[in-house]
Amino acid sequence: MAGIRLDRARTWRWRRSPLRRRSDVVEAWILLAAWVIAVVGSIFAGLVAASTVDRNLAQQRAERHTVSAVVTEDAPHGPSARTPDGGHVWATVRWTAPDGSTHLARTEVPPAAPKGTQVTIWTDGQGRLTSRPMAGGDAAFQSVWTGALVAVATAGAVAGCTQLARGRLERRRLNQWAEEWERVDTRWGGRTG
Repeated sequence: MAGIRLDRARTWRWRRSPLRRRSDVVEAWILLAAWVIAVVGSIFAGLVAASTVDRNLAQQRAERHTVSAVVTEDAPHGPSARTPDGGHVWATVRWTAPDGSTHLARTEVPPAAPKGTQVTIWTDGQGRLTSRPMAGGDAAFQSVWTGALVAVATAGAVAGCTQLARGRLERRRLNQWAEEWERVDTRWGGRTG
C-alpha cells in the first residue's frame, strides 16, 4: 500500500488534476528528458572518450620506438643532480634518426654515466626525442578512467542544466502564484500583507 502511494506521489505531474499547471507538465518532461539524456548521453560520451584515448595511446605505441644514443658529456652525480624519481640525472645525448640526421637533446640517464655511454631512448617517427609510450595495462586504465570522468562530467552538466531550467520554471510559477493571489485578494475586498 505504501508503494502505491509513493508511486502516485512521484507521478503527480503526469496525472490530471485541477491543481496541475502547464509548468508542472513542462517540468515533468524536462525531468524525463534529463534522465534519458544523462544516462544515455553519459554512457555514449564515456565510451567515445575511452575509445579516443585508447586509439591515441595505441597510435603512440605504434609510432614510438627505442633507439640507442650516446651520452655526450659526463653525467652529473650526487643527490642534487637527480630527477624527482631519484634514479636518473639529466645529460645531453646524441642519436641518429631513421633519415640519417644526427640529433642532440637532454634526457634522463643513469647517474655518473661517463661520456660515450650507450643509453636507450624513445623517439617518434621523425626521430625526435619523446617519452616512453604507456604500456598496455596503464593505457587501458587511462582509457577507462578518462571515459568514467567524461561520463560523470556529462551527467553533471545535464543535471546542472536541468536545475537551471527547473529554477526558471519555479520562479515563473511563483510569479504566477503571486499574480493570482493578488487577484483573489482584491476580490475579497482588501490586500493582505
